Amino acid sequence: MKPSRSKRLAISLTIIGTSVFAWVLLLVNPGHILGIVHCHISDSGPSAASFQMLLAMNPFSSQLAGWGLMVVAMMLPKLILPIQDIYGQVFKHQRLISVLLFVLGYIGVWIVAGVFIITATLVINVILPKSYIPIAVIGIITLVWQFSPIKQRCLNRGHVHKRLSAFGWKAYADVLVFGVVHGLWCVGSGWALMWFPMILPAGHNFAMVIVTFIMMSEHLEHPRFPGWHIYFSSKLARTIFTRTQIIIKRTLQFN
Repeated sequence: MKPSRSKRLAISLTIIGTSVFAWVLLLVNPGHILGIVHCHISDSGPSAASFQMLLAMNPFSSQLAGWGLMVVAMMLPKLILPIQDIYGQVFKHQRLISVLLFVLGYIGVWIVAGVFIITATLVINVILPKSYIPIAVIGIITLVWQFSPIKQRCLNRGHVHKRLSAFGWKAYADVLVFGVVHGLWCVGSGWALMWFPMILPAGHNFAMVIVTFIMMSEHLEHPRFPGWHIYFSSKLARTIFTRTQIIIKRTLQFN
């Protein structure tokens, strides 16, 4: 059973509002949780001392918190449809805990992925601090992955919504597993795009906006046959343009 239009709108606005709040925190960047701070020791060359200094100036916990905030800001809107699906499948008294378990499982997978990505980013910044060589290499990797059949398979699987149990602990276990599995497919499709802004020496916020637009747009596309395709999705741009036209027409009619 699908939730009513008003409920779907309420879910969408709540998720988008949470995402916007996370974006504000990212822009404020409290405690410099986004981006790597360097010093003259870490810039002098790779060594144990430079790595320790880099960690002292960029605590792993802070970097992981920044990563988690990135995931919430950039990925949460992608969960609107799955959360609406959960809302329509479970009983009223189970909805809140079911949604929280789903989101917990989903974000948990991204946090685990973040541990590896942050570690790799710190190592790269010790070996090649403030260099554009890593971003060139990772940019190529991102492009190759972007058009690969493996990524398309992950995107296709991300459209599969699990049928949930209705009663007992099995109902809660199902939504948690759903979140974990959905997170795995999202990581499979988007890990390279998410890493790209983190490795940039500058311009993190602009890169995150572009990456978010790309990921949201490809998420809106229908499943496609996996293969090597050079394809740039414009679904989000077309959707925004169409919705804007509708709003303008309705406004003009009322005036």
